Amino acid sequence: MSRYLSPIIAISVGLLVLLGYFLTEGPLAGVRVTFVQWAVILAGAAIFVGVLNLLSVHIKKIREKEKGGLYSLLLIASLMITLTLGLVLGPNHSTMTHIFNAVIFPVETSLMAIMAVTLIYAGIRLLRYRNDLMAILFLATALVVMLGAAPLPFFEIPLFGDLIRPIFVNTLAASGARGILLGVALGALLTGLRVLIGADRPYGGK
Repeated sequence: MSRYLSPIIAISVGLLVLLGYFLTEGPLAGVRVTFVQWAVILAGAAIFVGVLNLLSVHIKKIREKEKGGLYSLLLIASLMITLTLGLVLGPNHSTMTHIFNAVIFPVETSLMAIMAVTLIYAGIRLLRYRNDLMAILFLATALVVMLGAAPLPFFEIPLFGDLIRPIFVNTLAASGARGILLGVALGALLTGLRVLIGADRPYGGK
């Protein structure tokens, strides 16, 4: 019986929440709100358990003096400082925003720089093994976008930043991004339907 209990509960809750979005009047709307609030509470509890597990793993690395213990100490100290400031000042305080930006912006900039260099290097290696039109187009597009986004130190290349790069970014790249987002949305919809009909059971059971 326990083998079928989890799928029955999951499918029933999923159908009730789905119907609650279509039938906004009546008891189903209240049931939907209640189930969604329960899901938020469970997600918060899962994040809390994950943070505790993260702390236990890194505290163990520090105690046993494993390799990378300094990074573990830095992570725990950063977590405690951020948590304390967040509890005292609140998440919307300007100090919290400054800390968030001071961490996120340098990381994003570094990752974008590494990705740009990696793309150019991958394009050059691709030309060594495939001297076809697609490889040449890939490398040329990467160079055009890079030159338009980060011009030479002493002067800007005419037309690259004002005309050519916006065409690539706002037209070609945006079209590809929309296609990817549509694929992700359809994949999420299909996954949800498979869970609702019981074809996939991520909550347990076989």
